[in-house]
Amino acid sequence: MNQIRPIVELGDPRLRQEAEVVQCVLADTVINIISDMKATLTSTDGVGLAAPQIGASYQIIIIGSRPTGRYPLAPQMDPIVMLNPKFIATSDDCEKDWEGCLSIPGIRALVPRHTNIQVDFQDTSGSWQQLNLSGFIARVFQHEFDHLIGHVYLDRVESSHDIVTEKSFQELYL
Repeated sequence: MNQIRPIVELGDPRLRQEAEVVQCVLADTVINIISDMKATLTSTDGVGLAAPQIGASYQIIIIGSRPTGRYPLAPQMDPIVMLNPKFIATSDDCEKDWEGCLSIPGIRALVPRHTNIQVDFQDTSGSWQQLNLSGFIARVFQHEFDHLIGHVYLDRVESSHDIVTEKSFQELYL
């Protein structure tokens, strides 16, 4: 049964833990976490979600980009569930752009990220897949991947001057 779970917020030690590898993709626990993640993400204005954000320490992310109030220019795509993801940069190009996080409400920051990446992951049937991601979708992936290694986007900010309130961001940049 799909359950919308509360989002774990900054300060909760679960956000700073390295998530566990999913050993059995078809385990009931894993299937339930994925189901709850989908329901939880759909209930928000977010474009991605990592299992640690709902208190589940597993290497599972969902990228579900769509235009929202928080990201009105986000591209539309079907949600992708990724288990045990890894990535490499496929170019040296990096770009700073604005990010926010459901686990850190009220704040936005400029974060440098690779613009082109190759992602290897298991799908919900356990098969290994490979995707090349670029631009906004590559940024979302890297943001969610950080949650799996105990990082949040503020850890990547180069200057405290690159951090603004959500209200200021909305007024200045949207």
